[in-house]
Amino acid sequence: MKKKITKIETQKRPGRYNIYLDQKYAFSVSESVLINFRLAKGMEIDEQLQKVILADDDVAKAYSKALNYLAHQLRAESEVISKLKELELDDGVIEEVLQKLRDQNLLDDQNYADSYVRTMMLTSDKGPTIIRQNLRMKKIGENLIDRALEQYPENELMENGIKLAEKQLKHYHHFPTKTRLQKVRQSMMTKGFKSDLITKILDNITIEEDPDEEWEDLNVQAEKIWHRNRKYDSRERIMRTKRSLYGKGYSMEQINRWVEERSAGDE
Repeated sequence: MKKKITKIETQKRPGRYNIYLDQKYAFSVSESVLINFRLAKGMEIDEQLQKVILADDDVAKAYSKALNYLAHQLRAESEVISKLKELELDDGVIEEVLQKLRDQNLLDDQNYADSYVRTMMLTSDKGPTIIRQNLRMKKIGENLIDRALEQYPENELMENGIKLAEKQLKHYHHFPTKTRLQKVRQSMMTKGFKSDLITKILDNITIEEDPDEEWEDLNVQAEKIWHRNRKYDSRERIMRTKRSLYGKGYSMEQINRWVEERSAGDE
């Protein structure tokens, strides 16, 4: 049974129109659907055509939501899918919207990955491993990630790595050199730099050492440990103190010197 469009009314929401069939409100559509189906007063619509129109309008509404979501920042396809699923849309509608976005180059995981790598390179201290993990979380394919990481040339990676290493060396300046290097290496691995690259980076920087400051730090640490071990006899106390200081990264030469001076002071 066909019904006739008797009125088309503009909604308060821009781009939406109410359709009246036989003097009664029937449904609403977006402007794009209105144009695509050439809906006009006097046109006759049967139930089958109405279903097609409403299905197309579902796509139009979802597409509009997707455009609003993409307007704020670049998005991975998985993020757009999650956003559309929040609207409880059929999978077919979601796929149609995604295809429209792809066709218009508004959705491109390679472009997203390339942009993400460039941004991380310029604004963060994250290395390739962390960047790869973050892109995987966005469900970006491995081949796309590989191509995107080509945007991060080795000279830039070295430069950023050196800046990070120098910053970390300053942060751990109160630790003995051996421990400082261990902590810097561990920190850089946590940031996403691989072990062989870290070694190369550390080989390209000057590690400033202050023997007097390191000796003062050892004295402070040693006195605390020595006091903590006061319940043991002299031999056990010395052994435990040495072991603790060595574990903190001090050299045996420094440790033996401190023990000798401490023992001489106790005589």
